[in-house]
Amino acid sequence: MTLFLLSGTALLAIAAVVASGGSRDSRIGPDAGTGQPATAAQAQGRIDELEQQLAQAHDTQSRQILIASVTALGIMAVVSVGLGWFIAGRVLRPLRVMTAATRRITADSLHERLAIGGPGDEVKDLADTIDDLLGRLEGSFDAQRLFVANASHELRTPLTTMRASLDVALAKPGPVPATTATLAARMRAGLDQVDRLLESFLVLARTQHGEFTDLARLALSQLALTALTGRAKDITAKGLTVRENRIDDSAWVWGSQTLLRRVADNVVDNAIAHNDPGGWISVAVGAEGDDAGAVSLVVESSGPVLDQRRVADLVQPFRRLGADRTGTGQGNGLGLSIVAAITQAHHGALELRARPDGGLRVTITLPRTDGRATAEAPDTETGVAR
Repeated sequence: MTLFLLSGTALLAIAAVVASGGSRDSRIGPDAGTGQPATAAQAQGRIDELEQQLAQAHDTQSRQILIASVTALGIMAVVSVGLGWFIAGRVLRPLRVMTAATRRITADSLHERLAIGGPGDEVKDLADTIDDLLGRLEGSFDAQRLFVANASHELRTPLTTMRASLDVALAKPGPVPATTATLAARMRAGLDQVDRLLESFLVLARTQHGEFTDLARLALSQLALTALTGRAKDITAKGLTVRENRIDDSAWVWGSQTLLRRVADNVVDNAIAHNDPGGWISVAVGAEGDDAGAVSLVVESSGPVLDQRRVADLVQPFRRLGADRTGTGQGNGLGLSIVAAITQAHHGALELRARPDGGLRVTITLPRTDGRATAEAPDTETGVAR
């Protein structure tokens, strides 16, 4: 479009120069000292009059040509803008489709493809190349998840063997030396920690594969209360105070009973493990949003003051504030990672917010089921609607 306007403007400038050059006054005045007769003077005057009329006619035609050229240039500019917009839209439409589809594809939806049709041009070649790349990424992700799941499963066998060997060694007749008993207790604690770590790996792999075999309508409030009451001894041992809980019994969700129970357990465990002695915990379950189309589980706890810029890193595996790997004795570093994975698999959202006076606020938002769920009574033990 810009090149068209520049070339049209140059064409008008050339036309104006040519038109102005041809309209110069070419009249030749009479020579006053020649002493020509009166008839010659009259003839010369007639010639000058005709030349003047011819020049005026030429100037008029030049102005009309310029006006017509400018009008034509304006009309062509408008037409060019319209045609350019239409043609560019047709040409760039596949690129917009590719961009939108690429933005939708995430690590959990690598099975999707662009599948752009049309002639075999550069755009289709680009789309096919991206589809091939997505295929290789999907294969790589699946292989990685399968390896984690298989390795976690296979490692349970030697762990069971080692635990059985400890039991056999301690069950031999005769007194067991104190050092041996202490060493066996430490080894058993280490084996239990590795077993929990492998279980976390299996949950992560299962969540990322989307393998939900126990889908049900669940009462989120029952899951939260079960997680809280099941850890009463740990809460008492640390001297924590459970603040008044805000529980909405109509907060129902649809999902995996095992995984969503694991979410509630992990956030409560995190609030207990990383709390200060003598601190507090609060749990709230209720509707979220103006249209109540979602429900939320909010777990707040006291604790040290955290840096909000680093709080988001807590959803990364083995990530802690102040310790990047395991070995602190407070879990295996996968608790919030599992919460994030399960929440995402259930089309929800996880928000971590550092409290100004110390501690952490964990908010889990999940899609709410339809109103028919509120009429059904939940099982007080599992939170599953009968």
